[in-house]
Amino acid sequence: MGEYEHILVKREDDTITITMNRAARRNSLSAEHLAELLDAFVEAGQTDATGIVLAGAGPVFSAGHDFGDVAARDLMGVRELLRLCTDLMGTIQAVPQVVIARVHGLATAAGCQLVASCDLAIAAESAGFALPGGKGGWFCHTPAVPVARSIGRKRLMELALTGDVIDAPTALDWGLVNRVVPDAELDAAVADLLARATRGSRASKAIGKQTLYAQLDRPEADAYSIALEVMASASQLPGAREGMAAFLEKRHPNFPD
Repeated sequence: MGEYEHILVKREDDTITITMNRAARRNSLSAEHLAELLDAFVEAGQTDATGIVLAGAGPVFSAGHDFGDVAARDLMGVRELLRLCTDLMGTIQAVPQVVIARVHGLATAAGCQLVASCDLAIAAESAGFALPGGKGGWFCHTPAVPVARSIGRKRLMELALTGDVIDAPTALDWGLVNRVVPDAELDAAVADLLARATRGSRASKAIGKQTLYAQLDRPEADAYSIALEVMASASQLPGAREGMAAFLEKRHPNFPD
């Protein structure tokens, strides 16, 4: 793993943990911070790890875009910054690993966007979520994109238009996170869900994740067209053949990948 200024990257067994480490700046996402996160996810995606945990050091998960960086840019510069951020969100969903957000404290604006872009999310009871642009001068247009795909329209509108923080139980009820646990149990809950989400054939899981994102938000007939062809092709993978053989032979599978 590379050397970074704004993030920490470590691997334990099959899990890579990427920790935003700008606690003094509330893990705000400057261009340099975003570029390091993007590089770390690209690099992690090329490893044989099965899971990636995205975490934040300090009192909050992430306060979103760094206004000091944004305010210094002209239109082209801000467009470039937002494109970098969008590339990061896309990469999180494109890597073959299961990506889980470990959320404590506030996750606001692009920080909330990060949570919504991860495959899974566990929130501590201390967590809060907001798209605060609704009560300020710069509306949360891009952060709302993945959030809109996690929660219903009326809830999205409330979050985006009011800019108010919702607590962790509300985020759970709305579908923004998978689980809420006491802060002291956050790491254990992340490890438990990740272990359950990464078992089985790695190759099958990677194609599965890619296809889920490809079919989401498409009309049902289009989604079926994509899923049908991928599922038919995936039936020929070594992992699929082994899984079926193990079931038929009433034994535990020994996945080759």
